[in-house]
Amino acid sequence: MSSTFRTGVKKLIPTGIFRWIEPFGHLVEAVLVNVWYGFPARGLHVIGVTGTNGKTTTTFMIHRMLVEAGYNVALMSTVANGLNNSIVMQEQHMTTVSSPQLLRHIKQFKKQGAKWLVLETTSHALAQHRVWGVPYEIAVMTNITHEHLDYHGTFKRYLAAKVKLFKIANKHGRRFGVVNADDEHAGEFAKQIKRSVSYGINGGDLRATNIQLTGEGSTYMVNMKGKLQEIRCHIPGEFNVSNSLAAVAVGLELELTPLQIISGIAALDGVEGRMATIDAGQEFSVIVDFAHTPDSFERLLGDLRTSTKGKLVVLFGSAGRRDESKRAIQGGIAGKYADEVIVTEEDDRDVDGNQIMQQIATGAEAAGKVKDQNLFLILDRPTAIDFAVTRVSGPDDTLVLLGKGHEKTIERADGEHPWDEAGEVRRALAAVVKR
Repeated sequence: MSSTFRTGVKKLIPTGIFRWIEPFGHLVEAVLVNVWYGFPARGLHVIGVTGTNGKTTTTFMIHRMLVEAGYNVALMSTVANGLNNSIVMQEQHMTTVSSPQLLRHIKQFKKQGAKWLVLETTSHALAQHRVWGVPYEIAVMTNITHEHLDYHGTFKRYLAAKVKLFKIANKHGRRFGVVNADDEHAGEFAKQIKRSVSYGINGGDLRATNIQLTGEGSTYMVNMKGKLQEIRCHIPGEFNVSNSLAAVAVGLELELTPLQIISGIAALDGVEGRMATIDAGQEFSVIVDFAHTPDSFERLLGDLRTSTKGKLVVLFGSAGRRDESKRAIQGGIAGKYADEVIVTEEDDRDVDGNQIMQQIATGAEAAGKVKDQNLFLILDRPTAIDFAVTRVSGPDDTLVLLGKGHEKTIERADGEHPWDEAGEVRRALAAVVKR
């Protein structure tokens, strides 16, 4: 079913009815495409990663660890896809692509010798049956918070979609799950699968202790096979300690040695748009991240507040045609942690961007921020970035830009436009550095 055809049908059918029947259309499409391609995922060992936050980074960590251990392993994620070290950037403005695209990639990966696939898997892909025919045998859950309720309607339905990954994995191969013990919903996932292991910072079968956080990453200790081992992660943030623990759990299930796990985690230097640092010769720190949920805001900005000795400035927006209730919450969290808040567009789509900014500002003002003093509303994102880089100066200051991360387009009322967050930041910094 082409996207053009689907869009045409959607306009003719009431939204509520379309959302009910849409998954069946995707299911038919997935079945037909699997038959057409000869069920290309059969014979692959598939590791699925789902959750609200951390999916992409965890997917990359697992993939890098397995590549370093000598596995022939493909990767498909929000950011990129490819086999082993041949990774190319993903241009689609979605996480799990359509069934035809997914299966074409899988068929090509197998042709190139792939034995394993690490697949970032969204609630949309699971609810819409886009991954039908993919034999997941290891399922990984990062965390579950309120997100995509504009599509799912209720948190209960959103959770049910995520849990579906574990139900699928319980039918294939190892039937093994990895769950985050620090998340209150971990039990919902664990009970759906034959075997599981939990990980966490506050509890779990695999628990991080003696955590040391820096601007360049973290180190911590974890018990592997009866012996405490030091893990070094090169992606900053306590939440990435948690993500790397999930990768450790997968490595232990596959009987990798502690050395293979340690070196595999350490081998990943970063993921585009995930706590990515931008250095254009400026004195202050600049970070670009994809964070776009209240939970990810809380974790990321909380960590940065602790590590930033000087001024902390945050720039972000909130997408149109997405959960409106989170906008004021995001503003409140930003207002709580940052010294200055700059609100701008994200992907406004056909929604009035000024309205979105005002909703965000309501939360920031409730947290004590004042417009035109430490709260600024600038709709055009390039202009907002130009302004943001002038609000920090000293070596202890940090500017963080949230919401777009790796994405290569920005969606406005007149359609999608090319976008490069890191490139826009470098452009703005060039003017500052010249002064």
